[in-house]
Amino acid sequence: MLPTAYHLAKPNARTTSVIFASPHSGREYPASFLEAAVLDQAEIRSSEDAFVDLLYGDAPGHGAPLLTALAPRAYLDLNRGPEEMDAALIAGVRRVSHNPRVASGLGVVPRVVANGRAIYRGKLSLEEAHHRIATYWRPYHDALQTLIDESHSIFGQAILIDCHSMPHEALSGMSRSGNARPDVVLGDRFGASASPAIVEHVEQAFAQAGLRVARNMPFAGAYIAQHYGRPSRRQHAIQVEIDRALYMNETTLEPLSDFEEVRRVLSDVINKVAEIGRDTQAALAAE
Repeated sequence: MLPTAYHLAKPNARTTSVIFASPHSGREYPASFLEAAVLDQAEIRSSEDAFVDLLYGDAPGHGAPLLTALAPRAYLDLNRGPEEMDAALIAGVRRVSHNPRVASGLGVVPRVVANGRAIYRGKLSLEEAHHRIATYWRPYHDALQTLIDESHSIFGQAILIDCHSMPHEALSGMSRSGNARPDVVLGDRFGASASPAIVEHVEQAFAQAGLRVARNMPFAGAYIAQHYGRPSRRQHAIQVEIDRALYMNETTLEPLSDFEEVRRVLSDVINKVAEIGRDTQAALAAE
């Protein structure tokens, strides 16, 4: 029997076109993967968007589905395309046109975790890469596409909130430049993956909760925003990055004592974002 690739929490009633999804919070590490890795458990977990699935756990209570991956990012990156294979890691893959993500070791099957630490001693077989994609990548993306299609069918539009977290150190450059360090970075691929009106509403939801928000710098969105964001088809995708230092200890990978307070704040944000998907006038204005 194949392992389960994702968890889908459905609302009692679908009342909004908004979909919440967390592709990087998976923490079910296959034993064979841990045995093959040269990193200890703390090091290998450094790529996780740890606890993001829990932060957005109230989404179904606000009428929106929540799709969460179960496989960890270090094992397979669901925010990459299946063709983004790393020739430096996977035997039999030809090196193709330059892809910065793949070149840095962050292809669909990652070669490294945070700070460029290598996961393996040698290469993986192409068969192993295809197995991971077939077992985890395709089921997750099939489920996500189904949710998007359902939103279109019910509401005439779909709004995907692609939920992530970012290392606190990733924002250090912004504070050095004199700008206030953001708590949240919204990525819409510089306007390509979502309408300005919807992005503005999402930004207001976070700002009204007292969170500082930036757009597209340093994270503009990767494969999921690029692939699913089609504003001209009333299909919007926004990547949301939350500073991990707000809710967890990045060294011990444990929630902070005020984790539940952060989760409560985000529950209010989720409610406001879900409201965007109930407002037909806002949807029409976004066209």
